[in-house]
Amino acid sequence: MTNKASLKRVEDFVEFLNASPTPFHAVRSAKLRLEKAGFKQIKERDNWTPSLTPGGKYYLTRNASTIVAFAIGQAWKPGNPVAMVGAHTDSPCLRIKPVSKRSGDGFLQVGVEVYGGGMWHTWFDRDLGAAGRVMVKTQGGGMEQKLVRISRPICRIPNLAVHFGGSVPFEFNKETQLFPILGLVSAELNRTGQTAEELSKETSEAEKEASFNPLKTPTQRHQPYLIQLIADEAGCKPDEILDFELVLYDTQAACIGGLNNEFVFSARLDNLGMTYCAVEGIVQSLSSPSALKDDSTIRLIACFDHEEIGSESAQGADSNMLPSVVRRLSCLPSSADSSEKSYDKVNSNGDDNATAYEQTLATSLLVSADMAHSINPNYSAKYESSHSPRMNEGTVIKINANVRYATNSPGIVLLQECARRAKAASYQPPGTKTSSGGVPLQLLVVRNDMPCGSTIGPMLSASLGVRTIDVGNPQLAMHSIRETAGCYDVEHGINLFESFFEHYGEMEGKVVVD
Repeated sequence: MTNKASLKRVEDFVEFLNASPTPFHAVRSAKLRLEKAGFKQIKERDNWTPSLTPGGKYYLTRNASTIVAFAIGQAWKPGNPVAMVGAHTDSPCLRIKPVSKRSGDGFLQVGVEVYGGGMWHTWFDRDLGAAGRVMVKTQGGGMEQKLVRISRPICRIPNLAVHFGGSVPFEFNKETQLFPILGLVSAELNRTGQTAEELSKETSEAEKEASFNPLKTPTQRHQPYLIQLIADEAGCKPDEILDFELVLYDTQAACIGGLNNEFVFSARLDNLGMTYCAVEGIVQSLSSPSALKDDSTIRLIACFDHEEIGSESAQGADSNMLPSVVRRLSCLPSSADSSEKSYDKVNSNGDDNATAYEQTLATSLLVSADMAHSINPNYSAKYESSHSPRMNEGTVIKINANVRYATNSPGIVLLQECARRAKAASYQPPGTKTSSGGVPLQLLVVRNDMPCGSTIGPMLSASLGVRTIDVGNPQLAMHSIRETAGCYDVEHGINLFESFFEHYGEMEGKVVVD
């Protein structure tokens, strides 16, 4: 039986999921939690020298969809290790096209583009809202971004009835048969009092009289009432909207389910599940006022956008984001030098800091955190029988001989020790709980005759040359619009990362493989 105390953590996770329908919202959710824990915002464009000091906690964002946060140990010295956890904020979804206005057979529709490798058949017959970022014109002639969320279901992708052959196998064209319906032309005519001819016009008289626009205006490119709803959410007028990046999302809220409340049912578990664990793991590791007192490392989390489409973007893991942050941090002066606020090549001990970046990379460890696969009882033959993780039985270490995952044996040894030292979760399955604490781990290897996914781990390991291990909490139906994970693995993941941040500085020197 579960109790309210054991569900407290997962209830907070469900709140995080429901507040984060897009990467922009997920970063905002992370920022609010970090700021509550005492983290201060810094910017890439600024000089960090006057701001960063040992014992401080900071975060920065890029494109408002990627976030990096770190805490500097008071015993930090240039070239010391950085304990890193990396995750991603994006999930497969349908993005509204730049010109989305569609209509046919009496319906108003919206054109969408597929993002990532979603299980698109699961998006049919779901109640879909819209959320994302809007660029808005300001009174001073500038522009600003605003996050918006239309929470009510405004569109749906209708299935073809079985009577017309719309059954098995379920096949559809992603370009012509994945357009959601927004409403009926007749209802829009009644709302606006327009004729069908007036409604079909792309340009109103007011727009004709306006100044030249290189592109058609948003109200010309999209259904006007959709623009009105977006403007209402942004708190502006429709003609003040310059552009937007909006995606569709399932309005059904994340929830706790199962006979004994052992599951989380939600969209975007991949990978908000591990983003949440990363944020809460670093926050929990700093809960004591003396947490950084004798710490010689920097504790860092990096949650990237665009993992689902290959990470090759300015805000993706394959960008310069993490390397540039680590480079700037590797040369930070120690407490003894911080009064001088100097990034000179020679520190107070006379050591040459020109190689501090390379020394930091050689001693650091990246935990690449991306959700893993739980065994599905209806398809158990698809799984490698000796490496089939189960929900609520611990975080999964992912291994692949062809380095689709970056895990190797030194990383496994080190993470096991972190797990051994971790605080026990408030709930663990029978047979796994011990009086001395600790969190369980599992191993995943994909069958030789099955394709294997990948993560940000291998690309960051290659670009940084840093030791890396791939992990994730187990889930079902990855990339579905509605996924399933275990309630108690959330706490397992957080406690594991907390232990990693707390103990890595001590353990780093004990696992040396050059």
